[in-house]
Amino acid sequence: MTSPAAQSSPEKWSARVTRESHALDLEEGVFTWKDAKRIARSLKESADSSKRRKAPAFRSAMSMLVFYINRAGTNLDADQKRVLEQAKSELRKLYRDD
Repeated sequence: MTSPAAQSSPEKWSARVTRESHALDLEEGVFTWKDAKRIARSLKESADSSKRRKAPAFRSAMSMLVFYINRAGTNLDADQKRVLEQAKSELRKLYRDD
């Protein structure tokens, strides 16, 4: 049995979370960029400046990135998935250097 909200909206909940997350203020299109370092820097800046996140900054940034990779699923082309996976490594480096 599905809830009334699920019946009235064909949009997937994950798309709504990605678009309307209140934990981090993400730059427009951050997950579509082709530069892993730029993605990581943007996520770090968003997480570090957020006053609404419930977890430490690194965890919030990494969670948002992993969430996007997992939820984009088969719609994510191999090249962009590779960039996003590299962004995870770059994000770890940025927080390690802090």
